[in-house]
Amino acid sequence: MRPMKDSGIEWIGEIPEGWEVRKIKDYSKIKSGDYISKDAYIENGIYDIIGSNGKIGEFCNKNICKESIIVGRVGAVGSLRICNNCWITDNALIIEQNDNLNRKYLFYCLGNVDFLAFNTGTAQPLMTGKQLSNTIIPFPSLNEQLAIADYLDKKCELIDTTIEKQKTVIEKLKSYKQSLITEAVTKGLDPNVKMKSSGIEWIEGIPEGWEVKKLKYLGELNSNGVDKKIQEGEKLFKSVHYVNVYNNSLREINNNEDYLVISATDEKANSCTLLKGDVLLTNSSETPDDMGHSTVIFENLNSTLFGYHLMRFRPKVKIYLQFEKYLFGSYYMRKWFEYYSTGITRYGVSYDGFSNALIILPPFSEQQAIADYLDAKCSQIDNAINIKQKLIDKLADYKKSLIYECVTGKKEVLVNA
Repeated sequence: MRPMKDSGIEWIGEIPEGWEVRKIKDYSKIKSGDYISKDAYIENGIYDIIGSNGKIGEFCNKNICKESIIVGRVGAVGSLRICNNCWITDNALIIEQNDNLNRKYLFYCLGNVDFLAFNTGTAQPLMTGKQLSNTIIPFPSLNEQLAIADYLDKKCELIDTTIEKQKTVIEKLKSYKQSLITEAVTKGLDPNVKMKSSGIEWIEGIPEGWEVKKLKYLGELNSNGVDKKIQEGEKLFKSVHYVNVYNNSLREINNNEDYLVISATDEKANSCTLLKGDVLLTNSSETPDDMGHSTVIFENLNSTLFGYHLMRFRPKVKIYLQFEKYLFGSYYMRKWFEYYSTGITRYGVSYDGFSNALIILPPFSEQQAIADYLDAKCSQIDNAINIKQKLIDKLADYKKSLIYECVTGKKEVLVNA
């Protein structure tokens, strides 16, 4: 174990005795990118336009022509990437280091800096070039910087490859789960049952004893949810909003104290209640294929209303609660909402698009059997996904720890002679 000393910087901690700590500006030039109007963007441009959080368009010109570290300074403060031959906007900062500071070593160092602590913005996070310039990093010899950067390149590539493989497996499991659900809610569990036409072009056939009805004949639809405001003189309520539904697709919603607090008139509150069996669906999205995420209300929600950008369906016919979740979360239903969405920059499904949706409905006893089957199968798939996700999280934590240990000298990387 080589001798260590206190760096005097909290996030760095101890460093090897031969190392220094220096400000980035001692070995680098920091400059801002340049403003560019959205009107200047061109289709199929030669150069990428890079903002605080990555590519946002294309252009016919560039303002950097050599490899540089780009740091987000507005919004996505501290986002990091290495870019070359592109246009960097004024929402990002450009680091041009001199020959005594290795670019890749600096890149790994910056990944450990808490840039949000520099935030000077109010409406959104903001960092200045001066703050970045005065950021202190560990500073070993150039040969050690090169060795550390090379070592981390190799190790991080292996970790990233393993993570990507696990993510691929997760996506395959999710796809299998969705196909299993769609198959069960449209064809049932008996492979030998006699089939009939469904009347839905992307569903070949359904069991002969099943019904197909428009959603408007099965219950009540309401898209007039509450906003997120609190008005003086109105009663306070909790509200389930878009993100609550989007993040709970193919799940259920119960009473919770963490929902957003809003206010509403008595009349509005009475029209926006959430009762057991209600289904909430998202009715807008940035892309058509992301439309119609749904969740089922599994108990009467106390003093809780639904928000805008949602459609509430309240059944008037008997539908098994667990089956309801799988039915509205199935690919065939999502496909319907994608097909009937309209828009340019943001897409939506009209009230008619929802009310005329064709719903495949088996007899109640079959709904129960299908739901029980899917509960068991989906539980197995979800457990497999959770195992893969935990592995990804462990690998990400290991990668972060490895980088920190190396750039602060706590893990010694041998320098090739």
